[in-house]
Amino acid sequence: MTAQRLLHDNACVSGDRIVIHGITFLGHCGVTLDERQQPQPLSVDLEMECALQEAMATDDLRNTVDYARVTARVMELGPKFHCALLESLAEHLSRTLLAEFPVLQRLHLWIRKVAPPLPDCTGSVGIKISRQREVSRQSTLDDEERLEPPAPFLEHHLALLPRGSILDVASGSGRNALFLASRGFPVTAVDRNQEALAALTALATRHRLSTWISTTCQDLESQPSPCSSIFGVQQFEGIIVFFYLFRPLFPALIQALKPGGVLVYETFLIDNHLLYQHPRRRAFCLEHNELLQLIKPLRVLVYEEGQHEGPARGYPAWTARVIAQKPASPPMGHL
Repeated sequence: MTAQRLLHDNACVSGDRIVIHGITFLGHCGVTLDERQQPQPLSVDLEMECALQEAMATDDLRNTVDYARVTARVMELGPKFHCALLESLAEHLSRTLLAEFPVLQRLHLWIRKVAPPLPDCTGSVGIKISRQREVSRQSTLDDEERLEPPAPFLEHHLALLPRGSILDVASGSGRNALFLASRGFPVTAVDRNQEALAALTALATRHRLSTWISTTCQDLESQPSPCSSIFGVQQFEGIIVFFYLFRPLFPALIQALKPGGVLVYETFLIDNHLLYQHPRRRAFCLEHNELLQLIKPLRVLVYEEGQHEGPARGYPAWTARVIAQKPASPPMGHL
């Protein structure tokens, strides 16, 4: 049964709650490695609290929770998340749904193993958790504590980023890392500025995102070989780099991507140096079409050169930017 059909058969609206029963998928959850390696049926029930009065008055789906999208999201997230405990999967699902569906105020989630490997258990085993959006706390944060918006290029193309571990290179104080963490991505942020990483860690703690972000202080340009440092072979589902350019690093970036992984990259174009003398050194800017050469042999999904929003929000800059995917298997000639 498809997620869409299952949802419309099993969902009902009750008062100020939307209830979905029986979202079932094959998941990888078990205390032992053997159990995790064998997919087993997991089932999720959701009770989602939200204000439904406006939806009732307008008959407009935009004023409520689209339960088809919720179900599809659970069906997408569940099979990809490998964990020892159901508690970890429950927390991952609830945090992601609250982040991606702003109309949700409170979420009750029950996840269970339909056929647990227990000889004396003829039913299911599972856990129930409740999580809520901290609206009052968020609204009282000082301006300097609010999360800075991410790079527009990243936000606009978020759907192209595979679910999984993300590396944020030259993360600075971490606006993009925090954005991805709030969307349920585990992020490793690397930067040479220890103070910036400390600020990132503090913000992640205040916004309850610290379990999703790890930091590494490292000067990538001083390493004898970037490939021997933080960049493992096929380690990340995604790598993001914004407004940082060190050309010898590109082989390590490509090496660190898993097959099917995606690189998101944006930095200054030579036009910005010629027009505004920023960056001051021409070497810190990309020539026209240079980025396409640096990312070979990745497959280009999006490529743009032109005037876009720069690192200072509200101020334009001439940039080159790309989203490119590592082939699932080596192309001919690269074996």
